[in-house]
Amino acid sequence: MTNQFYIARSKGPLRKMSSEKTETRFPVTSEEVSRLPLRERIGVSINAKDAVEGLKRVTEAEDAGVKQVWMTSMAVGATDTLSFCALAARQTKEIRLGTSIMQIYSRHPVTAAQQALLAQDAAPGRLRLGIGTSHQHINEGQYGVSMKRPLAYLTEYVAVLRSILWQGHVEFEGRFFKTKYSAPRVAHVPILVAALGTRSYGIAGQISDGVISWMCPPSYLFRKAIPALKEGARVRNRPVPPVVAQISVAFSEDKEAVYKAANAAIGRYPKLPFYSHMMDEAGLPAGDEVTRFRAVVDSMVISGNENTVKEGLLNLIRQGLDELLVMLVPVSDEENERKRLYELVGSL
Repeated sequence: MTNQFYIARSKGPLRKMSSEKTETRFPVTSEEVSRLPLRERIGVSINAKDAVEGLKRVTEAEDAGVKQVWMTSMAVGATDTLSFCALAARQTKEIRLGTSIMQIYSRHPVTAAQQALLAQDAAPGRLRLGIGTSHQHINEGQYGVSMKRPLAYLTEYVAVLRSILWQGHVEFEGRFFKTKYSAPRVAHVPILVAALGTRSYGIAGQISDGVISWMCPPSYLFRKAIPALKEGARVRNRPVPPVVAQISVAFSEDKEAVYKAANAAIGRYPKLPFYSHMMDEAGLPAGDEVTRFRAVVDSMVISGNENTVKEGLLNLIRQGLDELLVMLVPVSDEENERKRLYELVGSL
């Protein structure tokens, strides 16, 4: 496939890189993803208490026919997700392994590129590197790192990371990074970025191979986020990257039980300022906490039996979402419900 990317390869701001043929096992544009079979477009989120349990769940997902798994930064026993991908690569054959996300303030882009090369060596063409800025209270409280101008930081980070992975070398001097490095080989690993506000979706349209949403209602994605993503791509005269939209599922027809389970799994997000503002933009009611949260669950959690959940997922694809990142909200029997999710997605 032929694409144009905008990366900084030397001193100064972002500049246009000439088009070149790049080969990745998974498409990096919205148009290409839309032509894939459904099962290729729906992945599942992996959570586990430790790496041993995490590896078991990844292999279970692959055995069930799932084509993509994603791990958040703290998904597998609060260990390093990118390192876990390298481990999982050696125990699987075909399933794609994605980070959703790797926090960029916790490691230099050269270090991230070195780790990505290792994972790519273990599973050629199967790694998708999702990265993001995370939140101020994490970066400053946990790492003691000042979080100033995060989108500018992200833009430089992607520039350095892409140069190393796709070109095999980088010489860059910007506001946040000054580095010169040559890698032993190249790896055309797709670089996806997490986005929440419309500005971040615009930046993603300019620099990424995909954008990952988290707790963004479909109404927000269609009305606000995707138009901003397309505008960002238009500004840089490059193809629109695909949207990987996170959505939750619960195998229960008891709505009250779903609300209770969802509160345990995702109840903190509507209370966080950035997410609350995004939910306002999505048009969700801003009443008391209970009213707001139930509206979030109604918009973000597909619940019911297998047929209802399947139809809900397929309907989101039909409406125009490129990919789905499906997270299980356990209601009564987590192990059984996780198996049902893997079998459902693997049978599409």
